[in-house]
Amino acid sequence: MIAIGCDHAGVEMKKAVIAALTEKGFQLRDMGTDGEPCDYPNMAESVCGLVASGECEKGILICGTGIGMSIAANKIKGIRAALCSDSFSTKFTRLHNDANVMCMGARTIGCGLACELAEIFLTTGFEGGRHQRRVDLITALENK
Repeated sequence: MIAIGCDHAGVEMKKAVIAALTEKGFQLRDMGTDGEPCDYPNMAESVCGLVASGECEKGILICGTGIGMSIAANKIKGIRAALCSDSFSTKFTRLHNDANVMCMGARTIGCGLACELAEIFLTTGFEGGRHQRRVDLITALENK
């Protein structure tokens, strides 16, 4: 199960991503918004709460730039969120950082690219090995 949410700037992109991922066989839990104005930190909390608890495997967050969602998401214990706007970075945030939440900007990339990036994010595994030690160091930082 993948949790997905957006603020009012990301509604159309969220709809496109849900349609594309559903067609590929992914199951998504839509946490909103459907157009009503809202505050992106609240949406980040809703999606990331499901990921941090293990109820959802990964999360996708969309706002105007993706930056606010990324900042808010990374305040939640257990979340490693990355702003994704190109295929290389999206692939490597999974391979090397084991990111569990991707953030995208509806005003910075198009819906077609967002759908491609979401699929890359959800289908790329974590390499582990030397990267696991670094992820463990990140986890230690949030436990200080």
